[in-house]
Amino acid sequence: MTAPETEGAHSGAVPLYGQRFEADTEALFREMRRDHGPVVPVLLESGDPAWLVVGYREAQRVLSDGQLFARDPYRCHGAEYVPPQAVGYTPGMLMFLDGQVHARRAGAVAAALGEVDQFGLRADCERFADRLIDSFAPAGEVELMEQYAYRMPVLVMGGMLGLPDSELMGVAQDMKTMSDGREDALDAYVRFMAVMTSLIETKRARPGRDVLSRLLGYATGVTDEELIQDILVVISGSQENTANWIGNTLRLMLTDDRFALTLSGGRRSVGQALNEVLWEDTPVKATPGRWATGDTELGGQSIRAGDVMIVGLAGANADPRVRPAVHGDSGGNHAHLAFGTGDHGCPHPAPELAEVIAHTAIEVLLDRLPDLRLAVPEDELEWRPALHVRGLSVLPVSFTPAYVIEGG
Repeated sequence: MTAPETEGAHSGAVPLYGQRFEADTEALFREMRRDHGPVVPVLLESGDPAWLVVGYREAQRVLSDGQLFARDPYRCHGAEYVPPQAVGYTPGMLMFLDGQVHARRAGAVAAALGEVDQFGLRADCERFADRLIDSFAPAGEVELMEQYAYRMPVLVMGGMLGLPDSELMGVAQDMKTMSDGREDALDAYVRFMAVMTSLIETKRARPGRDVLSRLLGYATGVTDEELIQDILVVISGSQENTANWIGNTLRLMLTDDRFALTLSGGRRSVGQALNEVLWEDTPVKATPGRWATGDTELGGQSIRAGDVMIVGLAGANADPRVRPAVHGDSGGNHAHLAFGTGDHGCPHPAPELAEVIAHTAIEVLLDRLPDLRLAVPEDELEWRPALHVRGLSVLPVSFTPAYVIEGG
């Protein structure tokens, strides 16, 4: 894209960063749609121009057409191209592969996950939830994001992979360290690689009935490093997205009378709240970048080959052309785009497994601590300053101190 074309197409572009984008996404998406239509010219924090897709039909087109909208930027850029940092591009990672290579590696992951026994998974989720709750139940207060929501998915996924219990908490903490981009993130990544390398060696020598043993059977033509990268994508995606799904749903249930009134016995409301969050407060606010491989028209905008495309899943879900009535019938409507769609959508059965983890985590927590309540006013809760995710920085709660389950 030449400089004049960039200036013309992106005159009046909306900054895709800053306090407004972080805190009031829903209102900002409404303004974007009103002023620009379903495809919005935006500027990334680096100053790079991009297009944010906030229309439901337009989002489906971008997500489904991997030929025209590539995950690999080098299908339309030369070797000297440096992708904007904000789009999250990482060479060789599963989410940025296209074509046969992606299909083969993603297919192996899906096949291995497809053999998970969901009844057994729920039992494991209950066990891990009880273990975490035991660590703070006597205190009468806890910060749920760090101490519960972020730990649950990694404990469960680590168990599914065949990690021994002694390794699980360390891996959970290292994944959170990497996710936060802390100073010691590189050290955490090195530890994670070492743990996974050792686990692969163990499972090759003594296969079990776990996801990693199955993945080793399905993954052909893949190096151990590539296999670990694929595992990292699965675990990090589960931790980040499922943790925020848990946190956003708990916030809804603790602040909305429709759910708060039934906390003491309303198991049905957990499923309703989980689905409403996928429509109204989706944990994945925007997808990683895609690149147009050719000139096209989308939502009334002229897209040029090489343009950066970002699908705003939260905006697409809020498109008035498809959005269910607010606080209405969304409970039975699962046509949201929270898990994406197309070749790079969350692979089956990952959404179902994530729902088991999130549903069980919330249900067990509310069963164990039935008078759970926010420890701060709702308007003091802060959202994380992130382009791609919608999640709380902290979720402090208080409750009547509770007993510990011996041996949990």
